[in-house]
This record gives sequence, C-alpha cells and structure tokens, in this order.
Amino acid sequence: MRAIKRQMLCTRLAVLLAAPLVAPGPAWAGPDFDACAAQAASQFETGFESIGRDTFRIDATKAIAACSKALAGEPDSIQLKAWLARAYFAAGETSKAVPLFEEAVAAGNVVALSILGDMLTTGDGIEADMVRGAQLLTRGAEAGFAPAQNSLGLSYDFGEGVAQDYGEAARWYRAAAEQGLAKGQSNLGLMYQEGLGVPRDYVAAAAWFERAVAQGDAIGQVNLGKLLQDGLGQAVDQERAVALYRAAAEQGDVHGQNNLGYMLENGLGVPEDVAAAAALYRQAADQGLALAKHNLGLLYEDGRGVPQDYKRALTLYTEAAEDGEMRAAVNLGLLYLDGLGTNIDYAEGRRWTEIAAEAGQPVALNNMGHIYENGLGVTADHARALDYYQRAADAGYQLAVDNLVRLEDAAAQADVTGKTKQK
Repeated sequence: MRAIKRQMLCTRLAVLLAAPLVAPGPAWAGPDFDACAAQAASQFETGFESIGRDTFRIDATKAIAACSKALAGEPDSIQLKAWLARAYFAAGETSKAVPLFEEAVAAGNVVALSILGDMLTTGDGIEADMVRGAQLLTRGAEAGFAPAQNSLGLSYDFGEGVAQDYGEAARWYRAAAEQGLAKGQSNLGLMYQEGLGVPRDYVAAAAWFERAVAQGDAIGQVNLGKLLQDGLGQAVDQERAVALYRAAAEQGDVHGQNNLGYMLENGLGVPEDVAAAAALYRQAADQGLALAKHNLGLLYEDGRGVPQDYKRALTLYTEAAEDGEMRAAVNLGLLYLDGLGTNIDYAEGRRWTEIAAEAGQPVALNNMGHIYENGLGVTADHARALDYYQRAADAGYQLAVDNLVRLEDAAAQADVTGKTKQK
C-alpha cells in the first residue's frame, strides 16, 4: 500500500515556531527570475499555477542553468534558492540541494518545507529524521501547499514521525485533493475504498479516482481499474479496467504493468495473450515489484507464454519471497519439497512454507499440515498436522477442510495430496 500511496514524494507533523512562511510569488519580476520560475516553479505555488510543473517533469539541466543565473543576479532571493534546490533535487544532486533547501526552510518557503520534509521522512539523499520531516511538512501543509498536505497525510497514514491517525490522514489528503493534486485524489480514494478515517464508500472512492484519472495519474488509473475489475460499487467493466491498466503501464507504472499482464494472462476484458502477459510481468519485475516476480515465476514453472524453466521460477520466487510476497514463499517451498529446479530439500521447503504460514497464508498452513502428516524432513506428527489443517480450514481453505475430514475419518483414504500451488 505504501508503494501505491507514496508514488513520487510525500510526507507529515508537529508545529514548530520558526520564521514566518514566505508567501509564494515573485518578489521582483525580471527576465532571469521568470526564466527560473518557468523551469522550476510548482504549479501549486500561488502566482505560478499556469507555468509550474511536477518535480519529475523538470528538465534539470535547463532548470539548474536558468536558476543559477537568476540567483547570481539576486543572491539573497529565498524563492530562487528554493527553485534551484528543487532543480538540483530533480537532477539527483541532493548534496547541492540540501544546503539551499535548509536556507529556504529557515525563511519558511513552502516548496523547501515540502521537499526537505519528504527527504527527511524517506531518507532520500539525507539521514532520515521522520519527526523533523513531519514538522516541516506540517508547516508547509498549514500554509496551504498541496504537496505538503498530501505528504502530511501519508505521515499520519503510516505513522511516520507522528502517531498513526487515519482521520488526520484523510483530512490532509482531502485538503490536497480539493486543490487538484492527483496523488491526493488517489490517496483519498483509497481511504474511502479501505474505510480508513472515513466510512467505506466505493462510489466516493471511484469519484476521487476519476478526478485523478482525468489528470492522467497512473495510480488513479490503476486504482479505478481495480474497482471496475472487481465490480466494487459499480458494475464490472473489464474492458475499461484493461484500458486504464494499459494507460498506466504505458507510463511505466509497475502496478499497471502487472495488472494488465494478469488480464492478458486470463483473457479478462481482452483476448488471452500469455506471452504478452509474461512481457508485462517482466517489465514490472525488472522494476522490483514482488507480485510481478511471483506471477512471472508461475508462468516459468508452468511453461505458459515462456519456456518451462524451474530454475528461473525458483529464482523469481526467491526474490519475491524475500521482498515479502507470501504467495511466492508458498510456491518456493513446494519447489524445494518436490525437487523442481533444485535438489529436494525438505528443510528449505519447510522454512519457506513456515514463513508464509506464520504470516497467516492459508495455503501455507495447509502445506505445513502436509509436511507434518507425512514426516517430510520432520518426525511425523498428526496432532500438529491437524492443528495446521484446522487453522487453514478456519481461514476458508477448502483443501484443508478435506484434509481434516480425511485425517479424522480413518476409513477415508486420501485422493487429496495435501499440498497445492498458490495461484
């Protein structure tokens, strides 16, 4: 969820007494100042709505050149220092950005408060300090700067530098969303979808996602696509879900790539094309998305859309499981138990299965029952097997229910293997 909500940069709390906030807008109007503003101003700064841009849309080379020239002519301008710092930040030159941001923060510049607050919260190019990050973001948010409001919402959402408070998170997301910040609109939509800080309301969630989609926001596209795919609060519309996922995927969004791959793999709202699905999963996996690694691993294990390759599946499952994808941990355990892509290794198979079981994964709980029932690398223990099967059954996993019946009824002999692949 964090990955979905945090997107580019954002953050959070505590009111600090400091210099008064600098009202955005030109302190003087000259060609060099205007040139810098055109390259590095934010569209959420008062007076720069028509020329400002998101940080990721800054042409860092042009912005650094323009703002360096402007600052040379007006070396005391806080506004120019903040913009030059933003340009350096966009270029990844955080060591040059931070001192300028600090000067601008001391003077209360909202752009500097927002970006430096984010950097402190995430540890991006600077030692992490979530408490100070939240303090800076609070000042920027209370001054009405939409990116700082969204970031402060994230701090409350995840309890970063402040006590977790979904109501406050929703309040700040709304403040940003109502100013037209697409990330804020998507985040507020997620709060309605999840019922966090606001009543669960899929219709309201879709309405906020639609606002973000209208701005071409990839996260909004993915979130609205999922509502339409699942028919939450509205009729199922797989075709539009595909179109939204495709739009997000074309922007390089990993969730859009993964979700479009899923639709193509299963022929949902689009003709089935497993090879194309594999290509999309690979794009998302290469960007580090654990779920995409799991999904691609499944295709390699089954030989669908790609040549069957158990070793490749093993590698992908391992990477995904190490990143916390428990479905991959289930499948990785099975490869070790069955000796596919590796030698049979009951200890390693049990280790990964147990990790997933401890996370509450029903299939893993069932498979732990199978391990103890059949003594795979452990002493057979029907009591423990029954306990695992019961926990899996309580979670609604039908195979575990069947296994319970089989063990409790000695007359019923198992056609059920006691283990299965997680899809």
